[in-house]
Order: sequence, then C-alpha cells, then structure tokens
Amino acid sequence: MKYYDQKISCFKIAASILIISLLLSMAVIADPGKEPKYAGSSSCLECHEKFYKLWSSSRHGLAMQPYTTDFAEKQLAPQKTGIVINGNNYLSDLKNGEVTENGPKGKKNYKIEHVLGGKNVYYFLTLLDKGRLQTLPIAYDVNKKEWFDTVASGIRHFPGGEQGQSINWKEYQYTFNTACYGCHVSQLSTNYDLLSDTYHTTWAEPGINCETCHGSSIEHNKIAKAAPVGQPLPDSKIISTKTMTKTQRNDLCSGCHAKASPLTIESKPGEKFYDHFDLVTLEDPDFYPDGRDLGENYTLTSWSMSPCFKSGKIDCMHCHTSSGRYRFKKEKFNDACMPCHEDKIKDPAAHTHHAADGEGSKCISCHMPMTSFARMNRSDHSMLPPTPASTVAYKSPNACNLCHADKDAAWADKTVRKWRTHDYQAPVLKRAALIDAARKRDWKKLPEMLSYINDPKHDEIFATSLIRLIQPVQDQNVLYALLSAAKDPSPLVRGAAVQALGLMPTTESLQALIVASKDEYRLVRVRAAAGIASFPKKSVPVAYESQLKKANNEYIASITARPDQWTSHYNMGNYLLDQGDAKKAVASYQTALQLDPQVIMPMVNTSMAYAQMGENNKAEASLYKALKLSPDNAAANFNMGLLKAEKKELKEAEEYMKKAFDADPNMAQAAYSLCIITAKDRIDEAVDWCRKASELRPHDPKYAYTLAFYLNQKGDKEASIKTLNRILKEYPQHKDAEMLLKEISKQYPRQQGKEQ
Repeated sequence: MKYYDQKISCFKIAASILIISLLLSMAVIADPGKEPKYAGSSSCLECHEKFYKLWSSSRHGLAMQPYTTDFAEKQLAPQKTGIVINGNNYLSDLKNGEVTENGPKGKKNYKIEHVLGGKNVYYFLTLLDKGRLQTLPIAYDVNKKEWFDTVASGIRHFPGGEQGQSINWKEYQYTFNTACYGCHVSQLSTNYDLLSDTYHTTWAEPGINCETCHGSSIEHNKIAKAAPVGQPLPDSKIISTKTMTKTQRNDLCSGCHAKASPLTIESKPGEKFYDHFDLVTLEDPDFYPDGRDLGENYTLTSWSMSPCFKSGKIDCMHCHTSSGRYRFKKEKFNDACMPCHEDKIKDPAAHTHHAADGEGSKCISCHMPMTSFARMNRSDHSMLPPTPASTVAYKSPNACNLCHADKDAAWADKTVRKWRTHDYQAPVLKRAALIDAARKRDWKKLPEMLSYINDPKHDEIFATSLIRLIQPVQDQNVLYALLSAAKDPSPLVRGAAVQALGLMPTTESLQALIVASKDEYRLVRVRAAAGIASFPKKSVPVAYESQLKKANNEYIASITARPDQWTSHYNMGNYLLDQGDAKKAVASYQTALQLDPQVIMPMVNTSMAYAQMGENNKAEASLYKALKLSPDNAAANFNMGLLKAEKKELKEAEEYMKKAFDADPNMAQAAYSLCIITAKDRIDEAVDWCRKASELRPHDPKYAYTLAFYLNQKGDKEASIKTLNRILKEYPQHKDAEMLLKEISKQYPRQQGKEQ
C-alpha cells in the first residue's frame, strides 16, 4: 500500500495535513545588479493619489508591516499576564518590541520583526536561525483586544468530538517562509538553499502592492510621463482589471483566496488559476459534508459552489474593490444582489419573513453567514440558502441558528419548511449524503456517486470531491465514470479524473491520459503526466513521445516547485519509484524526512523502495521507525504485514494486519490479506475476513470471487454459487468466476439451476 500525495503541505493543524494557499503568484524580483523589473507602489502616487491612499490603508496594503512602537501604541493593548504554552510562559513587551519566553530552560527574548494581518487578528514574526521568520506563539485578537495562544486557536474540532493536535510553534508549519509570504508581501523571492537548509528570502514591499495585480509599471510610468497632460495614453502598457473577463478577475483574486496547492513558482495577472494551482475540495475534512466551512479555507472552494459564480454574471470585484474593501455602503448592502434579484431586494420581508429593516432581511445574513475559526471571521461565499436540515445531519452551521442561538436546528428546519413549500434543502442533503458516505468508505451508494459525477448538471466541487474520495478499484463502472469525467467541461473535474485514472492501469485509462496530456490547462496535463509515469514504459505509443515529454517536464516542475517542502521530495520519490529507480527514490524520501523527521508517509514508501531492491531488512527497519512514531498507523502496519508474510512469518503478519484493520476498519486490503493468511488453517475465520473485504468493496470482483472460492473450500457451495452468480451478473466476462461456477455446478447441479 503506497502513499500518494500531489499536494504541497503547509499547515499541520488537526488530524490531517492541511493545505494553505501558497501565493506563489507573485513574480520573482530581479537579481541584485540587474535592471529592476518593478517600479514599486510609490511610483503610482503622482498620478493616482486617491487610489494610492485607498490602497495603502487597506488590508491588502497592510497585509504585512514592520513592527514599530507607534504601531503598538495605536493598535495593541498591553498584555497584563503571561500565557503558558507547553510549560513556557510567554509575555509581550510592546515598548521593546519583544516576546519573552520563561521556562525550565531559562529566559529568552524574541524580537518582533513584522506584524501580519489585522482585520481580526495580528500575528507577529520573529527571525530564527537559517533565515526563518517564525510566527510567534502569542497573537492579538483585534475584536476582543486580548492576547491568546496562536497554535491552540488553530486546532480543528471536528464533528463527533475528534480534535486536532497542537504542535510546537517553532515547527516548520509556522515558518512564514514556507507558506504565508506570497499572500502578505510583494515580488517575493524565497531563495531557499536545500544543502544548508537556509532561507535568504527577499521581497520588494510588505503588503500586496499595485504591481501584484497590475503587473510591472515601469513601461507604463515612462509612457505616462512622456504623454501630454490630460491626454489619454496611446498604450497604457499595464494590466487593467477593467479589461479582464470575469473569469480572469476571479482567478486574479484566487491566488490568495483559495485553499490550494501550487503547480508553478509564479503566475501573472490575467493567467488561468488552474494553470498554476490545484484546488482543495471536500475530500478534506476541513469542510463539512455539505460544503460549509469548518476552518480556514480561503473562499474559492465555497465561491465555486455559488449560483452567482456559476451564472458567470459577477466576479469578486462586483462586491469588492481591488484593495479588498466592500463596494456597497452598510445601509445598501443588498444593492450588491440587485442585478439578479430585484424583486426580492424591493420587498425583502416577503422573501425573508423578517422585518424589512432588520438584520434578517440583509441578503448576507442568510446567504453569507459568518463563522469564526482561529479567531478569524469568515463569510460563507457559497451563497446557498440556510439548510438547518444539514445541521441536524452533519452538525454544519446554518444561518438561522447563528442568529437564533437559543433555538435548535430542528426548530429552524421546521420553520423554513413552513415558509418554503419547495424543498430547496433536498439537493444539498443529497450531495452531502454522498460525500459523507464516500468519506466513510460506505460504498453502498457508489452507483449514486458515479451517477452524480457523470450528471451534466453536477456541481464541480462535489463531483471533484467524490472522484478524489472514491478509491480506484477493479470496477468497470468506476472506470467508465472516470473516463467520462476526464472529458468534463471543468478543468478541476478533469484533473481529478485523470489523476484517478492514473491508478487504474488499463488501455482505456492510458488513452484518456494521453489525450489529457495535451489539455489546455496545466493542472490536467500534470495530473495526466503523473498517471502516465506509473504506467509501463512500453505502453506509451512512440508517436506521442514529444507531447508526453512536455507534460512530464511540467509535472516534474510542479512537484519540485517548493524545495523547502518535504512533500516536494516525497512526491519526487514516488515518481522515481514508479520509474523503477528505487535507489534514487530512497534518497528523495530521506530528504523529505530531513525536512520533517516526523512524517510517516516517506517512511512507509521508503520501505517499499528497499523491498523493490531486495533489501528487506532495511525495508523492515523503515517500517519499525514509522510504527515507533505512530503505532496505530494503518498503512505502516499493513505494509509490515505484507513484509512479514513475504518472509513466511505468518503469525507476525496476521498481528500487523489486524492492527491495520483496527486502525482503519474500512481497509478492505487488510481484511483480504487476513483472509488469505487464515485460510491455511482456519477456513471459517478466512471466510469471515473475506466477507468483510467484499462488503467493504462490494463493486470489486476480486474480493467477491475470493469469498466465493473459500466458501466453496468450506463446503458452503450454496453461498458460493450465490456469490458467483452475483459477480457474473455485474461482470459477465469474469472468467475465473465462470470457471469456478462450472466446476461447482458439476457437483451441485440442482442448486446451480435454482440460482440462475
């Protein structure tokens, strides 16, 4: 069982590794001594004073700023008592610009270099060794005017009581260089040196400056200065958001406002989002099954679900200015919705059943409810109506109960059903049920999932989520659904489909991947190249070598875009292992572990690489290391079980397989392996394990066939025939099932006739 990961991991909060939007969309600054590529925001002041002042005081302009005592006096309240974190007491000293750490190892002062954010929270950065700017362990709540524990505030509390784990503030997940720079400074160059594990990061200006969205203004400034006063410029030589399409404007903002993984090291204004990023969808537990936001998800995923987005009539700048401000004054909030919903705006009470001048009649109150995570307030951009029925089912927030906190979701559900005779909640609940089942790996709804994926009216976020959640299996229905999805109008859906097809090595899959390797979007091309890389080399037609080489180069560039991320080297190890170069794969995995010695995935795949080289002792040692760090890790236990079985140490193999199944009760592979192991001397137990595997993967004929085989061995020919007939009904070409059925029918003809 090999771990695959195409994401750049940045911020490890809660039970899973989460993706923070790495705004690598900032162009790299020029090398010292060379012609400057950017003029700087101050060059805009002479001609655009009004806009400059609006920008410089905006949250974009102040996304990051140097720490000064003047700033502290105006924006911060003194910290009266220290905050104890992991045995250390932290106290800010605003006058000296320091945070003091007092603990068992003594006292240490950390200088505050920069301030980050400010709409809801101010975070503070200090310079550690090797050029790392680290997020300090205490932050400031702007609304409550109090200091708090940075890391503790970011722990996810998942529905059902599951809670994420806290990590030390000095770990790489809180290193500003790795993830946050691009969204808070302009014209960034990370300048990371892998050999010394050191950053020499530089940027042109703190904050998001004019040239971030408009491109370099050097030529524009020259033309403007040469033009007669009051005369329009013959060619502005600058990118204007006014001439952009709505898609381009959405893509421009999404570089920062998306929970995504980067495919390149930079993108420019006007370029396509999916040429430079992949978007995280509901496969991530940081979303509720209905798509509501559980944590910090940066807007684009929910915005993509919005009917407003899908209509193609509005974009981010319909409601927001380029500096991030809201365009509509407080008393005219609803005017933003006027172009499409004039009837509801003119008579809000009839639509909302609330007072026309009250909060309940503001469009955003119901369609953009605000939730909070890590003390940051975020508005839901899906624009969907309140669905309290989803709160009942999945504990997701709904607008009704955010206001009416004294009531429960059942009351809200009953109320909205009285107001609306049409069951508008049904489609949301149906989609959420599919996501929930797929997350739980409950495949009884697999036909519905596949039907939804191939429905031309599907939502691209939900369809992509289902594709990513459904494990590729030996099921023709899954294969055909993915082949169809590989032709979907959405590049996000196509990218997910071809990524899944890469794990299903069939002739049809290969053909689809070859076609996708020439897709108009880089996202689809690199996912296709990743899939092709795992196919036998002889399978790829010679006529397509040039096309595939280009896509493969893009793929390699995408997984090496961030050499300071352990996932870059981990993914390169996976690529090398697929190419049969196990020795180099081990080297890549080891580099990943040097960057983060605690991650389990490279350890598990290192063991696979050693096994390929015939070095089982080293493979075993790598798995022992993984299990020492994470004794209940399902993949590590499963692979150790396989290794022990190969060494004929069946008792130990069984123990590890059982641990794997205990850790992940949905792991059909572990149940199947236990079936094979126990069949040698415990046929009843083997049948039980095979039945579990078959129930977990009802549409994978391998598991059902093995169950039928051992049912026959046990002497339960009736059950065996019933299982075989079920297989042949769904897979008429299954030769092994057909042969076994014929063999049994010779001995048991009456039952065979009955079942058919």
